[in-house]
Amino acid sequence: MSIDLDGMEPLYLQVAGVLTARIVDGVYPVGRRIPAVRAVADEFKVSVNTAEAAIRLLREQGLVRGVHGRGTFVIAKPSDVGEKDG
Repeated sequence: MSIDLDGMEPLYLQVAGVLTARIVDGVYPVGRRIPAVRAVADEFKVSVNTAEAAIRLLREQGLVRGVHGRGTFVIAKPSDVGEKDG
């Protein structure tokens, strides 16, 4: 998956969408660390602020959790989060 740098959808939402898809597909399974903010920024050719916003959105959605000094880890799939809310 790639993002559209010239598209109408904000870049952080596009990046968050790709990361979420990777969680769903098992590329980043529950318990696994996702790439660091700088690595995400480099991969998608976006600013560090954009990458941070994308990862912050995943945290707000309950998909990942940051562990100080260790990184950000997947704690749930989107389907798991939906079951808790519903």
